[in-house]
Amino acid sequence: MSIETLYVAVAIFLLLNVLGGLIRILIGPARGDRMLAAQLFGTTGVAIILLLAEGLDRPALRDIALVVVLLAVINTVVFVRFTGPPEDRAGETGP
Repeated sequence: MSIETLYVAVAIFLLLNVLGGLIRILIGPARGDRMLAAQLFGTTGVAIILLLAEGLDRPALRDIALVVVLLAVINTVVFVRFTGPPEDRAGETGP
């Protein structure tokens, strides 16, 4: 078994973990649970892309992984911004 085959096999395993996270998003009891599953998509997605970049010898996939990381961070910041207590929001007045 070559190292490239191992990279692809681990990427497939991580993809199965993402499918498990999809179930959590669909049935998650709270918004926080759903957000954590979305973070799982971001971090695991980056790991999958990086493994495929090495396993398939496609260095351009590394750039795509960087974009996915930035989108995951923005997603988290927006979630925290709009679900935090009203007194923590700058420039807004609470009830």
